Amino acid sequence: MASEFSRDLLKWYGANARTMPWRVSPSEHAEGERADPYRVWLSEVMLQQTQVVTVKNYFLKFTRLWPTVHDLAAADLEDVLKAWAGLGYYSRARNLKKCADLVVLNHNGRFPETYEGLKALPGIGDYTAAAIASIAFDQAVPVVDGNVERVFARYHRINDTFPGAKPRVRELVKKVLSQKKPGEFAQATMDLGATICTPKNPVCSLCPINSECAGFANGDQITYPRKGPKKTKPTRKGAAFIIMNASGEVFLCKRPEKGLLAGMTQVPTTDWTASKNGATGLDAVPVKAKWNQIGVAKHTFTHFHLELEVWIATGIDKVVEDGWWCARHALEDEALPNVMRKVINVGLGN
Repeated sequence: MASEFSRDLLKWYGANARTMPWRVSPSEHAEGERADPYRVWLSEVMLQQTQVVTVKNYFLKFTRLWPTVHDLAAADLEDVLKAWAGLGYYSRARNLKKCADLVVLNHNGRFPETYEGLKALPGIGDYTAAAIASIAFDQAVPVVDGNVERVFARYHRINDTFPGAKPRVRELVKKVLSQKKPGEFAQATMDLGATICTPKNPVCSLCPINSECAGFANGDQITYPRKGPKKTKPTRKGAAFIIMNASGEVFLCKRPEKGLLAGMTQVPTTDWTASKNGATGLDAVPVKAKWNQIGVAKHTFTHFHLELEVWIATGIDKVVEDGWWCARHALEDEALPNVMRKVINVGLGN
């Protein structure tokens, strides 16, 4: 079964592999070309919690700015954060820089070739270490992301709920993965989940492994994978303040170096967090001025919803807290997270 599963999947992949800017195609791989570990690592970090369609342009921008891990290690963290702005989950960007620094400093610019060595680097967990080891170094380790979970949950009709069923899926993948082409096997399984074995409308008639798929045979494939009840996300509230000087520049400042959106750029806000509300209303404004509430900016984080009152004041040339003035046309180049871009869009109508 293992050899048939792998054989059929790899044959399908050879004809249907998605084209990615970081990927070596099956035909290129057959001719001896190998994936660049730096590009595999960069793409896998970007793809954490983010869709391929969003990642592609960021990946191309990063590799244009920093073509090698040496270039990224030599970059300024602020420039990395600016290039990352809008991609979300900003701790990834900080760990990206830390990882590049360590690879250059401790490994002479060469990524460790083993799962264990990769996992010891900042920002690289179980999945990412397995993906890099498999795709870049052809290490026969099971690579399990959401797409792979869905394929195997349906194929075996796994009734255990996720995420608890992940260890079982990992063992099942380990039994059937190709020892000769583990990197292609990993990418093939992910592509199958992304294009054929999709969450809502799987195209089972085109699946290369449908003959032995238990879910397809029973006609209940759409009910897998089984998931536990969703947790209700709380809604937190706070306020954000757009301060403009006589020249029309916007006052910006830095978030704390620890915590949510650490070190990112923002307009002043009240002290909201994932677990508590921040102050709201006129009593919360940071400077004395004529304030107008423009609207509310809404944003959803992984664990909570956020609603920020957006206040604006103009003609202010002195602000107590540390920060800087930024021309409106230059705001797009700042390391503003998506929630702050929403605040500015509400306040300035950009």
